[in-house]
This record gives sequence, C-alpha cells and structure tokens, in this order.
Amino acid sequence: MQSNRTPRRIGLTMLGAALLLAAPASASILNYVGECVPFARAVSGIQIWGDAWTWWSQAESKYQRGDTPEVGAVVAFARSRPLPLGHVAVVSRVIEPRVVMVTHANWSRFDGKRGMVEQDVTLHDVSPQGDWSQVKVWYRDTRGLGSTTYPVHGFIYGRPVGGAKVARARTAPEVTGRDPDFVGSLIDAYAR
Repeated sequence: MQSNRTPRRIGLTMLGAALLLAAPASASILNYVGECVPFARAVSGIQIWGDAWTWWSQAESKYQRGDTPEVGAVVAFARSRPLPLGHVAVVSRVIEPRVVMVTHANWSRFDGKRGMVEQDVTLHDVSPQGDWSQVKVWYRDTRGLGSTTYPVHGFIYGRPVGGAKVARARTAPEVTGRDPDFVGSLIDAYAR
C-alpha cells in the first residue's frame, strides 16, 4: 500500500527506495521498513512507480502480464475497501497451482507497527474459477490466512512486452528463504 501523494511522503518513500537500492551488498532486503511499492520494485526489478493499484495498468505496455504465478512475478492487488491503494507482493515460491508464497512489505503488524518485510508467506487463490482473481493472504496476527478475500488483477512478469524500452527484470535472491515451510503453507490454505 502506498501512501497519499504529499511531497513529504513522496520524498520519504523515494528516500527509502534509494536507501534500499544503495544498501551495501551485505545488507538484507529483509531489514527494509516502509511501503510495499518501493520494496516490490527493488526486489522484483520491475520498474513501475506510483500507487500499488496502478501497477496493473502501467504494466500493460511495459511488462508481460497474466494469471499464472511465477517466482519473481509481482502480484498486483486491486483497489478495494480494505486496500484503497492496492498492494503489491513478489512471488517467492510456487507450491501448487492455487498456493504460492510471497515476500512483501507493509502487510502484517509487528508489535503494532506496519512496514516490515515478511518472507515466504502463504497466498491462496480462492477464486471460483481458479484464475487468481481473489486471494487470501497469511496474516501474522492470526497466524494463518486472514478472513478477508482480496481482489487481484493478476501477475506482472519481469519480461518486457515486445517493443517496450525496459530491461528484463532481475529478482533479488533473498526473495525466498533457505527453508520455507511448504507443508505449513498447504495447511494454511486447505485446513479450515
């Protein structure tokens, strides 16, 4: 979720993104604190700017899009009542056709605060057609999938659209951990 476009907030967001990108090689993306948009841009390599809900339409002329999850793709959440600015997350693992893991920033609360990074958390396709148009997301406070269903536009891949003047995106290696809990992810998705 990206904040309102006040000059101060834009400056702070750009500063956060610059610090994330300029961090020493030994710095971890997992230490980032801030909005989901600069985090997803830095981790996925997909160069789109602006509020999360605008990424899907912006990607149309730049990057390939679709409804099949791939590691490194950005899942673009649509605007909704609980997400008025949308949300973006990076696919870190594909577990099975309707269950993936994502790494994202600014979702769950940590000690009452937002902005932290969560690595390899469950994202479950709950759409009736199995087309990833509706999802549930793992939420730290409930230690499982939350009860809210979120609308999703689809996945933005790091491959340029023919003729687009953008480089192929490169995903940061820390998008996934060494030992993600695949079984826990499936339990989150299917044990109700």
